[in-house]
Amino acid sequence: MRAIRTHAWDVSPSEAVTIQKELRVQLRTDNCVGKVRTVAGVDVGLRKGMTRAAIVVLGYPDLNPLEQATAQRQVEFPYVPGLLTFREGPVILDALAKLANEPDVLIFDGQGMAHPRRMGLATHIGILLDHPTIGCAKSRLCGEYEEPGASKGDWSPLLRESEVIGAVVRTRNDVSPVYVSIGHKVDLEHAIHYVLNCCKVYRLPETTRWAHRVAGGASIEGRG
Repeated sequence: MRAIRTHAWDVSPSEAVTIQKELRVQLRTDNCVGKVRTVAGVDVGLRKGMTRAAIVVLGYPDLNPLEQATAQRQVEFPYVPGLLTFREGPVILDALAKLANEPDVLIFDGQGMAHPRRMGLATHIGILLDHPTIGCAKSRLCGEYEEPGASKGDWSPLLRESEVIGAVVRTRNDVSPVYVSIGHKVDLEHAIHYVLNCCKVYRLPETTRWAHRVAGGASIEGRG
């Protein structure tokens, strides 16, 4: 699975912002997802100056792990809020290129459109791949919302200057919500749907849980 669009990664923060603004015009918020047979989780871990990306492909809707791919790179871009993709994007693309099979939807442990420039990690990589992506973050980067209901499936819109940039979604009864947003080529309704269907028991979707484990050095072979 390889990017069809490219840009320089060795750039300054101001150049990175310009790249985000240029890419944003390619963003698609309509649903281009057909029948979904596989979903994949994307996560990146950081240790001792190295980033380790993990992609785990799961069957859908059974959520059984089918394939994993990892890659490592030295951290080269500084930590700048809103520019996470320039730290994590290259190593994610390295890992994606190792997949034998292309998943139908990628779910990122991070933001999509719920970003000051609507260009979070899921959106940025989705545009480079021209592939359906979803952002599912554990915390809010920007926007305002009213607390959703307490039951699984309840959600409320995440707003920034009256624009809906995502959804605050309850994935378990009486637990903290997650922040779901469009990445690319999927609408918000379907993004919420896939995230909820990927949450079996826990607050976070199985895609994220498996990718996080593999990023930390585990393997799907253990299935633990």
